[in-house]
Amino acid sequence: MEKETKCIVSGYTPKNGEPRMIPIIQSTTYKYDSSEAMGRLFDLEDSGYFYTRLQNPTNDMVAAKIAALEGGTAGMLTSSGQAANFFAVFNIANAGDHVVSSTSIYGGTFNLFNVTMRKMGIEFTFVDPDCTEEELAAAFQPNTKCVFGETIANPALTVLDIEKFAKAAHSHGVPLIVDNTFATPINCTPFDWGADIVTHSTTKYMDGHDAAVGGAIVDSGKFDWMAHKDKFPGLCTPDDSYHGITYAEKFGQGGAFITKATAQLMRDFGSIQSPQNAYYLNLGLESLPVRMERHCENAQKVAEWLQANDKVTWVNFPGLPGNKYYDLAQKYMPNGTCGVISFGVKGGRAAAEKFMAGLKLASIETHVADAHTCVLHPASSTHRQLTDEELEAAGVGADLIRFSVGIENVKDIIADLDQALALI
Repeated sequence: MEKETKCIVSGYTPKNGEPRMIPIIQSTTYKYDSSEAMGRLFDLEDSGYFYTRLQNPTNDMVAAKIAALEGGTAGMLTSSGQAANFFAVFNIANAGDHVVSSTSIYGGTFNLFNVTMRKMGIEFTFVDPDCTEEELAAAFQPNTKCVFGETIANPALTVLDIEKFAKAAHSHGVPLIVDNTFATPINCTPFDWGADIVTHSTTKYMDGHDAAVGGAIVDSGKFDWMAHKDKFPGLCTPDDSYHGITYAEKFGQGGAFITKATAQLMRDFGSIQSPQNAYYLNLGLESLPVRMERHCENAQKVAEWLQANDKVTWVNFPGLPGNKYYDLAQKYMPNGTCGVISFGVKGGRAAAEKFMAGLKLASIETHVADAHTCVLHPASSTHRQLTDEELEAAGVGADLIRFSVGIENVKDIIADLDQALALI
């Protein structure tokens, strides 16, 4: 099936007389007829549910839809995109291990890696996404466990050269994890280009309506953990907390990663998405292809209008010919990138603040990538924890305005920009 169809039908097939829509299983626990039956669940011998802190049927149906869209073999939902990225990395990197990451990633993810996970004993080396293959190879260490990047960085709009990063990761026997939030599987499927694990903040385009915070992880099923079993003992040696199960042997390439993340990390951290939020997410997924087409169409027109405006000093949008990442965007996302644009106005920080205060249709908010047009000054909000040097490394200058183009009529969006720019 095509992606538009998968958005409607994947993950749940109702039988005769069953609900047409995915049911919300709003229950913390599940009843069994015998202790033996429940014991088989705890031993991972049978599939099923015993406590929603680990798994929930509603969540699993929606996760299966996202896995189908990405072309993966297994998926899981988490409470947020931050939880998804944490689980994806922590599932294979422990204290004393090392991770290679692109510098051009969301500020919250950078802080998760550079501060919080360092406190847990995991070291990170951050590399310029535009680095040469030789520079990228030099970042690896004997204890490197994975590589991380974003398809389209938030908010720098850097386009990751997925094939380059996948080649480097695989040559060192580790997987590539790609956060595909901005592109969504409608515009890019990183598994087609060599990525092994994909994450999402489903809060953004997938939900698309400011309704529900959430995250997702999808496994491609292509990385051979047993071929590199010395690097991944958590997957390739017996787990004493589950009676000696070896995940890579019992669940294979297609199921080992997600099963371990669920059985260990979700069990211990409990960062599960609520089934009510999963239901909202599913509603958003059904219209995702239509919305992404409109987002990209509107953003292209807005970017071209901004580029021609004499009060705008620069415009960064991968869909603009001449953009630094235009060629990579055409390679990986020929049908469109996303609805997010970054630009600067004459007068720097002070002018940017005056401009944003004058907007009437677009609202100043932390959120991005949904149906409503919204605007943000990252250096004073989402990225305020970064130093000036880290801001520059992440591609987020102090004058950068992040403009998330919604699905309103583009004439109204441009009219709002026009009247706000007239104030400076």
